Amino acid sequence: MPLKLLQTLSSHQERVWCAAWNPKGDLLASCGGDKAIKIWGKEGEQWVCKSSLDDQHNRTIRSVVWSPCGRMIAAASFDATISIWDKSNGEFECVATLEGHENEVKSVSFSVSGTFLASCSRDKSVWVWEIDGDDFECASVLNKHTQDVKKVKWHPGLDMFASCSYDDTINLYKEDDDDWTCYDILTGHTETVWSVAFDKTGDRLVSCSDDMTLKIWKCYQPGNKQGIQTTGNDPTWKNVCTLSGYHTRSIYDVDWSHTSGLIASVGADDSIRIFKESVSNDNDEPCFEQVEHVEKAHTQDLNCISWNPCDETLVTCSDDMDIKIWKYIET
Repeated sequence: MPLKLLQTLSSHQERVWCAAWNPKGDLLASCGGDKAIKIWGKEGEQWVCKSSLDDQHNRTIRSVVWSPCGRMIAAASFDATISIWDKSNGEFECVATLEGHENEVKSVSFSVSGTFLASCSRDKSVWVWEIDGDDFECASVLNKHTQDVKKVKWHPGLDMFASCSYDDTINLYKEDDDDWTCYDILTGHTETVWSVAFDKTGDRLVSCSDDMTLKIWKCYQPGNKQGIQTTGNDPTWKNVCTLSGYHTRSIYDVDWSHTSGLIASVGADDSIRIFKESVSNDNDEPCFEQVEHVEKAHTQDLNCISWNPCDETLVTCSDDMDIKIWKYIET
């Protein structure tokens, strides 16, 4: 099998919602229903829990993310707040608590420039926070979704980002004259869109849904040779491929490797699936084949999957309270 289980990490006392690599790929942060953030690092070949950040949130922590510099962590909680942690003095300390969302915060994401943080909530809103050192100031509140917003994700090279929602849509945002606007709404999924991920170039996006499909979207700039209609100076995103018939229940998370180009997805069927793009490919009608499928990767729902930014290691986490480290080995 191309996917080899390297280690199972057990420290959380309730379901694990999210596990995120730092930019160097040598640390992990995880969070869950036990209201704790765990920091994991390697000792020799083994991953161990280096520290536990507790007592900051009084409800489930749903999402954690590292800043591009690797010094800060942001955590989103069902208590409607976001905690900001800084490691500038060797130990992580909570340096800010961001308030404003009216309900559970589901996801946070730093921009590649490190200038902005995006957050989203069950309150249907997406917030953009401007960062100045340890100061976070609300730059915009965006209310384009009509239901619970599940995930926010920044473009890998530009200060623009995507959000996805219980309303079955994906929204794309950019800064325009010192304000943030939604410039495109992607429709095509027939049920909740749980997660999105950009490819390395940022010209394509993959999404996953309760409708048990993965969709690949491509960005077409104004004046594109394909003749795809655009508005003003804004690009248009089009669905160019749909992967269906693989997962048998809701797909909760998806990630697109920036080193190999592989797509990995997980969900309520307790399985991991990995897809590879065909080499002789038309970029406007890409074809992906399933190259790996691990049944019962965990004993309960898988909530998160993430590629290491530096190699072909994967991390997954689950309702079964475990985190697993995997290695993809090309056959």
